[in-house]
Amino acid sequence: MTGLSQPASPLSVSSLAQLTLSLVAIVGLIFAIGWVLKRLKVAAPRVGRGQITVLDELTVGARERVVLLGVGDSQVLVGIGAGGMVALTPLSTPIVLKELPPTPVFADRLREFMKRPGSAA
Repeated sequence: MTGLSQPASPLSVSSLAQLTLSLVAIVGLIFAIGWVLKRLKVAAPRVGRGQITVLDELTVGARERVVLLGVGDSQVLVGIGAGGMVALTPLSTPIVLKELPPTPVFADRLREFMKRPGSAA
């Protein structure tokens, strides 16, 4: 005997348990991030492909929303709930929406963050 111990087998119980717990933690993290993004309503901007576009929306309950749709040159107010969609009223006078400043792209936000005092760069 040389006194050197053999390395632990990669298929040992402790290695498999550590691997399993790591994978469960990563999958849990992915689901948690998805849940947070859904709660914060962070999503890709909705761009209408045709004549129907979502102009604005307002959450009025846990599962209820009021949505302003643009259909061609007219606008329609629609209620969306657990039971489905209901056209509330077509608007005779279109609502003029305020233009929001564009959301900065990730590179711009990162550059801004890096310029802050106390950052490493």
